[in-house]
Amino acid sequence: MPWVTLISGCLAGLAFLAVMAHVADTSRTPLTLSSVRLAFLPAVAALAFVLRTPFRPLIQAVPVPAWLVPTGHILLAAPVLAGTCWVQLRIMAGTLPPHTLSHAPAVYPLIAQLTGWCAVTVAASAWVDRSRYADLSGGIAAPVTFAAIALAWYAPGIARFLVQPPATARGVTFAWYAIGSVSIMLACAAMRDQWHRYARALNRLSFHPAP
Repeated sequence: MPWVTLISGCLAGLAFLAVMAHVADTSRTPLTLSSVRLAFLPAVAALAFVLRTPFRPLIQAVPVPAWLVPTGHILLAAPVLAGTCWVQLRIMAGTLPPHTLSHAPAVYPLIAQLTGWCAVTVAASAWVDRSRYADLSGGIAAPVTFAAIALAWYAPGIARFLVQPPATARGVTFAWYAIGSVSIMLACAAMRDQWHRYARALNRLSFHPAP
């Protein structure tokens, strides 16, 4: 588990947002949800390196499911990412004037967006990890994720469903959770157990014995 990479990415985003909060306090301009999105990008980039399994030949040589190690990495990274998101939201809330807290923007579309970003990152990393470029899975998956985020944000035909405004908060939430669900299914397909293929090959050999 690349803890150093993941924690460094999360801390980099927190440090950036803390600096932005200090500037906001000085200029009397509160932070917005866009600042939180921007500060979460280093954590998303670090997540792209989480699925990479060290000592892969050794792990594939033992009779365990192929998806066990990357799934464990994701489960360990999820609380770190959730905690990072919570701290960033607290930092943003600290810059809002007290009389505007009751009219603060809804955060559930933002949580859906960040969840979708993480799911897309996991799917991209999982599929690259199955290719000949597995050693560069994080270095490839991170730019692919950023390109997908930029496409969703700036493409006019897509942004009207994924960006608020013009999309509604409920529409953004539903759309990003749908993208996250599809991405998780693609990641599961990429991490499927390779031992089933070996078992089918052994079954074919058993039905066709050598002459």
